[in-house]
Amino acid sequence: MSSEATSYAVVKTSGRQYRVSPGDSFSVEKLEGSPGAKIQIKEVLMLGGSQTLLGTPFVEGATVTCVIEQQYRGTKILVFKKKRRNNYKKMKGHRSELTRLFVSEIATPSGVIKAEGKPHVLDADHVKKVSEKKAAVKAAGPKDPQAAPAPKKKTAKKAGVSKAKTKAKTKKS
Repeated sequence: MSSEATSYAVVKTSGRQYRVSPGDSFSVEKLEGSPGAKIQIKEVLMLGGSQTLLGTPFVEGATVTCVIEQQYRGTKILVFKKKRRNNYKKMKGHRSELTRLFVSEIATPSGVIKAEGKPHVLDADHVKKVSEKKAAVKAAGPKDPQAAPAPKKKTAKKAGVSKAKTKAKTKKS
């Protein structure tokens, strides 16, 4: 099997299986390492392309080398439980810790397939700078003063309503 023939691999990591090709980016549950570090995944279940090579359970001599692009947290997932007519409500939420990986190469028993692109590594300093810029823009307010929301007006209470309520109370007693 030639190295050009293999265009993808199925790997197992974090208890899940992923179909990856050189140059792909994908997210997995958190793996140890800082952005820019290389990780080798040795649990290759299948190599595919013009010919398919299946492992029993793993393909001998096949590895997938990945570069950590980013360590981040996923979107918030809310869990709401309720039992009707029992005054029982519970709301919980969590955000998963994730790692974004870039597939730099797939090593097969017959050769190595390298990615053409480069990983877009986001380190903690870059993420901090971006969040600081967003906070500064938010604090500065809108650029156009006419686009700013108008201040809320205070509404006066209607005098007739309160007098009517007092009259109704006096009639009852």
